[in-house]
Amino acid sequence: MNYRPGRIFLSVPHMGGHEQNYVQKAIEDNWVTTAGPNIPGFEHDVCQHTNARFAVALNSGTAAIHLALRVLGVQAGDEVICSTFTFVATANPILYVGATPVFVESEPTTWNMCPDMLKQTIEARLKLGKKPACILLVHLYGMPAQMKELLDIAHHYNIPLVEDAAESLGSRYGGHQTGTFGDVGVFSFNGNKIITTSGGGALVTANEELAKQASFLATQAKEEAPYYEHTQVGYNYRMSNIAAGIGRGQFEVLEKRVKQRREIFNFYREQLESEFVSFLPEPKNCFSNRWLTTLLLHPDTGKNPEQVRLALEGHNIEVRRLWKPMHLQPLFKDAPYYGDGLSKKLFEQGLCLPSSSSLAEEDLEKVVKVLKSELAV
Repeated sequence: MNYRPGRIFLSVPHMGGHEQNYVQKAIEDNWVTTAGPNIPGFEHDVCQHTNARFAVALNSGTAAIHLALRVLGVQAGDEVICSTFTFVATANPILYVGATPVFVESEPTTWNMCPDMLKQTIEARLKLGKKPACILLVHLYGMPAQMKELLDIAHHYNIPLVEDAAESLGSRYGGHQTGTFGDVGVFSFNGNKIITTSGGGALVTANEELAKQASFLATQAKEEAPYYEHTQVGYNYRMSNIAAGIGRGQFEVLEKRVKQRREIFNFYREQLESEFVSFLPEPKNCFSNRWLTTLLLHPDTGKNPEQVRLALEGHNIEVRRLWKPMHLQPLFKDAPYYGDGLSKKLFEQGLCLPSSSSLAEEDLEKVVKVLKSELAV
């Protein structure tokens, strides 16, 4: 992150006021470690705000995805179906466990995994004698995926499903929090997310055994013994009591942050939407937290996203390209891909705008003014 005076950032932490109370109490009581009362308190908050049955606090959303694959039994040599239109943190854990990602294209109404393409992919892999071990889908930029159709397919083929809801805390599908539909859900509390623990994540599930196994693996897989006994590989994935304290304070303002992000999206749309600039609407049954406001540039603007990004950078405004699809990344050049190229088109036409809930009105007006000047809209 390029810290320059007066810079308008893409998405930054926004404290609510009570975080310091939890952190100060932890310091006073000397709970400055990966144990302490804030951790179960934070896990309770996760469950309370998402209606998940069980939550395991972890040090990143990436760790949560890794553990999700582990507890669901994904092994070396397996195949995992994965959204191609996402950040690399979704796909990297597939490599951690020695599996192969099979990337599936998005559909245009949510930009998330296409149900029809998912079904075609499963059938194609079955014909090759390779039943996928897991489906890993993403709720991109806070927009819920088409969960009913995707779940029906997963259940039909008896394939476990993991939801990467790292970007969609506070988003709902059919009135229910994303991340709570599949076998396992994952949230991120990185500093750029809608609420933060500075760095952190959580795994949620309705299955108590899966939650226990995830917690066990996250604490170096230490067996019950009066000494350090280990029978399998574990990880140091625990969240600290300090980070959990920040998260407890942040959860107090989650709904407010969702409201603010949605208001920012509405402001941009009202000011910029035209025949040359489009915004992704909410499909039926979807409620997005609008973590990041995204737009697409029509080719007739005569400007590509990189030109616009650099122009705003010249005004000290941070704007980011949409995710470059995983099947186009050099890291995954040999991975199977099923799709029609939609995510490539989105990458080539889209931008993420500054969306911090702490943005002042004059900041938003500056972004809009520069964009209007650059795009002549």
